[in-house]
Amino acid sequence: MSHGDLDRIDTTTAHPARRYNYWLGGKDNFAADRESGDAIAAFYPAIRTTALENRQFLRRAVRFLAEEQGVRQFLDVGTGIPTADNTHEVAQAIAPESRIVYVDNDPIVLTHARALLTSTPQGATAYIDADLRAPAGIVEHPDLLRTLDLDQPVALMLIAIVHFLFDHDKPYEIVRTMVDALPSGSYLVMSHGTADLHDPAARAHAEAEIRAGRLKVDAQPRSKEELARFFDGLELVEPGIAPVLEWHNPVPEADRPPLQDVAMYGVVARKP
Repeated sequence: MSHGDLDRIDTTTAHPARRYNYWLGGKDNFAADRESGDAIAAFYPAIRTTALENRQFLRRAVRFLAEEQGVRQFLDVGTGIPTADNTHEVAQAIAPESRIVYVDNDPIVLTHARALLTSTPQGATAYIDADLRAPAGIVEHPDLLRTLDLDQPVALMLIAIVHFLFDHDKPYEIVRTMVDALPSGSYLVMSHGTADLHDPAARAHAEAEIRAGRLKVDAQPRSKEELARFFDGLELVEPGIAPVLEWHNPVPEADRPPLQDVAMYGVVARKP
């Protein structure tokens, strides 16, 4: 890690990628990340289950697109700290010629990406240090344009990141900018936190703690109706907007965690 990267790391403020790493049992996190993670887990003990099941959704979605839809290009924004079965590993295991661009804005993620995000000889991977809140800087980035052919379908992966976007209509504008840059036949893949699936009593308690300032959150859960706005004009893949636990999941329902323990929707949609 360079001195410049070290200077960018704020160890006093929790970062979603490092907190997620903590929930997954990783070591690339700081005290502020663990403190934030533990505070959320105190009110939502199933958060680690949510993180693991969200990762499983990513694997199933990439497998579906690569194996059944013939997608060979992936743009994964909000990559997070690399772990097992990253997007390129799942895609290239099916189609070695697959090309993947990763995007994140945390210097620790950047360092790991340089070390871990390798490619098959037939395919390609690239990493862009950028922020989803500035989408033009992603879709116009020269490393993206060198790696992906924007005349061919691309799967835009927004896994557990859009709920960190606030500002009323701005998140919808950001996602629309990204989708508009992709050709017909592309896909938007999203997982997103929701309060719809929470136990009502636990939900009311958490909301009261947030209002009282005792629980600090940096994510905006959205309802199914709010989430649907991101997919206006797109063709939803069955089963549409569904809990990640239910999206193309081969595990028998009896063997899955309860829905309220994985309060996250998963969606895959095609751009006509």
